Amino acid sequence: MSNSNAVEIFLVEDNPEDLRLALRALKKACLSNRIAVARDGAEALEFIFCEGAYAHRKMEDTPKVILLDLKLPKVDGLEVLQRLKGDPRTRSIPVVVLTSSKEQSDVVRSYQLGVNSYIVKPVNFDGFAKAVQDLGMYWLLINQPPKIEE
Repeated sequence: MSNSNAVEIFLVEDNPEDLRLALRALKKACLSNRIAVARDGAEALEFIFCEGAYAHRKMEDTPKVILLDLKLPKVDGLEVLQRLKGDPRTRSIPVVVLTSSKEQSDVVRSYQLGVNSYIVKPVNFDGFAKAVQDLGMYWLLINQPPKIEE
């Protein structure tokens, strides 16, 4: 059973400004209780799979939703998505790509790899804040996820 300190939103974002705006928007919507942040794809994988600096985490304490940028240093977002959806332990975690890429190939590849939603970041703050708040509300409060089996 997950503990009450489990992360609810895992935000994988390398752009400091986008990260700041997303955290501010989630806090404003009172959805910022348990957020974890990774600033590159390698850190994201270590967090999710409880390796390296995150070896103390438990695999069953999965986030309720992962907000994933595609253009990441070290390991790109598509590779992170492929690892998440390719592993039976993490396959059912909802992943929302939140990226500036409008490239059709990125959209197609994301869905082929099993992304739950693909959202292009709005350019202005209000649009971005609203998108992040709506995402948090939907995935944390409305969506009904499956129970993770041990």
